[in-house]
Amino acid sequence: MVSQILRRVVNSPRILSTIITPNSSRSYRSSAIRFGSFPTNLQRRQLHRIINPSSNVTSLLSYGHHRPTFYNAQNQYLIVVGSQTRTISIISVSRFVLHALRIPAAGVTVGVGGLAYANYKLNDMASKSSDLLSSITNGIKSAVGSVEIHVPEFLANIFSSKSGPSVTSSSIQMESDRPRFIKKEDENNNSSDSSGGGTGATAAAATVGAATLFSMNEQEDEDVRNASDKSIPAQDNQFMLLTKKLIEVRNILMSIDHNEALRLPSIVVIGSQSSGKSSVLEAIVGHEFLPKGSNMVTRRPIELTLIHTPKSKEEYGEFPQLGLGKIHDFSHIQQTLRDLNLAVSESECVSNKSIELRIYSPNVPDLTLIDLPGYIQVTNKNQPETLKDKIVELCEQYIREPNIILAVCAADVDLANSEALKASRKVDPLGLRTIGVITKMDLVEPEIGSAILRNTDYPLHLGYIGVVCKPPTNRNNQKNITSALMRHEEQFFRSNYVYSQRGIQVGTGTLRRKLMEVLEESMAKSLFSIVGAVQLELEEARYQFKVQYNDRRITAESYVAETIDSIKHNFKDFAHSFGKPQVRHEVRTMLEQRVLDLCAELYWTDSKIVDLTKASADDLYWQYKLDMSSAALTKSGIGRTSTQLVVDVLMANMEKLASMEPLNNHPDTSSKVLNFSNEILRNKFHTTADQVENCVKPYKYEVECSEQEWADGVKRSIILLEKELESCDKALRHIRNTIGKKKLRAAIKYVLDAEKEEAKQHTRLHFNPKVLERAREAIFLRDRSMILKYRLAALKSRQCKSPESKQYCPEAFLNMVAEKLTYTAVMFIQVELLNEFFFQFPREVDNRLVYDLDRKQILTFAKENPHIRKHLELQERKRKLEEVMEKLNYLVRRQRDIEGRKGPANL
Repeated sequence: MVSQILRRVVNSPRILSTIITPNSSRSYRSSAIRFGSFPTNLQRRQLHRIINPSSNVTSLLSYGHHRPTFYNAQNQYLIVVGSQTRTISIISVSRFVLHALRIPAAGVTVGVGGLAYANYKLNDMASKSSDLLSSITNGIKSAVGSVEIHVPEFLANIFSSKSGPSVTSSSIQMESDRPRFIKKEDENNNSSDSSGGGTGATAAAATVGAATLFSMNEQEDEDVRNASDKSIPAQDNQFMLLTKKLIEVRNILMSIDHNEALRLPSIVVIGSQSSGKSSVLEAIVGHEFLPKGSNMVTRRPIELTLIHTPKSKEEYGEFPQLGLGKIHDFSHIQQTLRDLNLAVSESECVSNKSIELRIYSPNVPDLTLIDLPGYIQVTNKNQPETLKDKIVELCEQYIREPNIILAVCAADVDLANSEALKASRKVDPLGLRTIGVITKMDLVEPEIGSAILRNTDYPLHLGYIGVVCKPPTNRNNQKNITSALMRHEEQFFRSNYVYSQRGIQVGTGTLRRKLMEVLEESMAKSLFSIVGAVQLELEEARYQFKVQYNDRRITAESYVAETIDSIKHNFKDFAHSFGKPQVRHEVRTMLEQRVLDLCAELYWTDSKIVDLTKASADDLYWQYKLDMSSAALTKSGIGRTSTQLVVDVLMANMEKLASMEPLNNHPDTSSKVLNFSNEILRNKFHTTADQVENCVKPYKYEVECSEQEWADGVKRSIILLEKELESCDKALRHIRNTIGKKKLRAAIKYVLDAEKEEAKQHTRLHFNPKVLERAREAIFLRDRSMILKYRLAALKSRQCKSPESKQYCPEAFLNMVAEKLTYTAVMFIQVELLNEFFFQFPREVDNRLVYDLDRKQILTFAKENPHIRKHLELQERKRKLEEVMEKLNYLVRRQRDIEGRKGPANL
């Protein structure tokens, strides 16, 4: 019935002229009314251009055999008959319907009252009116085609079927005015024919809403759009649950492995330099965070993970590889990315080592994007000639399946020259997983831009989306630029009605929605394959953990505790093995060497030494020699030298301990052990040296000697001289064997006769300077050996049996003094230095190596041991794979439940 009425109206010049003739002020004014909005001057000029007032309406009807269609264009509704176009408003449609049906004004009032009553009894009325609304819609569709109309939300709710989809004002907005995260139905005109009931309810609700002249203020409509731009609606949170969970899975898998079999789909952004890739990504994120510059700035892949946080207003980024924590200043993120990229040298120019960046915000959807270096045509003089091929190879590595390709092209560049489309066609010939993004749409004419977006010349299955990612300069100090950018972008596309035509996709909001949908679909397709891959990896990890470690779990904390216990245990063993006897041996050995040096300096090189045994007891020469040698021994800073000796011995043993297991795997910790060990000893060094000096001070003036002390001194002196004699004989034999007896004898003879000039001339050509040097050394050793034999004979004689003959046996006397000094020094070194060191070291180990470590440092310390690191990594891999498997099993059950609910509905 409605279709017959509409045909009668269209074929009636009188009725139609009252609707579309702008000369009538009443008709013109009513046609401009659209929920309280009046046409602007620009809109009036457009109306006059579209509708010629002088044209004959009858000529328009000559094309009446064509089916008229309606569509929206810049707050107007156009009726198209054949090739002619005339403006018509929804208010005029409702008016001529009322006029044709001869419905009086009172009928409208009754109808509104009926609507209120129907709303009160909605459940009963919905089932009775569904068939009627469906028939009315089919009639309207057959007459005028598809119409999309703004309707107040409460009217749409009244006329929507309870069992069908809920109708909102947002769901029936014109295409260019859709909220950015509401799913766009019937994009390809496929769903309009299959949803008769819901669409009929929508059209009827639109007609009644227009007839009753309910209005919505434009400022309120703008506020609603702004609100929808800033966050993601709740229904989309449910819609993107699979993507959110799989992004979590992807982040976990990336932290343990980069195996291709465990890769989940990502959106790879490719395009030529200056094509607008960075602007597109920043528009999606809502912040300027990518490095920019005239030269090639992006030199490494940037793996960008966007994480939607609806319960938090906080916006920040993280670099998991760097461990910098939360970065709220996006300019800092930009500078960090610049530094990481410029770390790649110009000679290398690009690197396949990726940069991981995660951005948390309530204003971003859950997406995984990979930004790659832009394609170039020509390299400059500072870039390698192979740079172009390197970039192509790097991009081909990332655009393989199952990744989604986001091919970014500038509108002012012919698509035939697009490197991004050329690269995508190599790996995706049919364009099944490629989305074309046309940037800089404001730089071309609307007709040219719309022709590109129609997806006819270079078709892609996912189509093209036009964007203008250039926010206005005046943002009112907004931190997030998404809302301002979308408003600016919407104003541009609204000002050109060609972008409102069906089949043309424009706007950053549409792009964000498209990416969400495509990634969700790709994630769903990859779900079951990734489950199988993770299951195989988990079984392998469990097998390795069982075979290699017998399912024995360890923690970094337990390893640190074991290491500290091991350090203390090794130190305790050393403390038990290095006590007073060992310190006494070290100090005695030092003083005995000092005695040999004094004897060699004062006695053994004296030509009168052969007369010592025959000298009288009152010979002042030898008494003076003895006093001088005793003073040299006692006044030589015995306190400092003996303390330093013990410190050196302790540090040598600590270095040995630091090189043992397990500290040999921890160089930093070994250095710490040595540093605080040296610090403890240095703090006690001066106190100990002063105490030793004070205690040995009496021996500088007088040394008493008992019979037993003298006898012990004689014995030690004989042993000491015998060792020295043995060393001399051994060194002499080595020289003789090296040079030869005859040659050494001749060289010694030459050295002895060197003062004779003729001897020098006679033998100069026969001896090497090194041979002469060894000959002089042999002469010294031979003389020293003779002196030592002589002094050994004297020490063993009767003359050295009594301490009264100390001037005849200086070796025994000095050795006896050295023994007294040794016992005195060791006593205070033990108390002041050794005991304090053994007491403080274990406590410093706890303070310096345990209490100051945080969780991260403990984990780093444990992983320094390659065996422990392997154990921990395998254990962590197994744990994370189990966590991933649990999440995947939940998603599989969820997907099966969804498919199960869809199954009966489809049947």
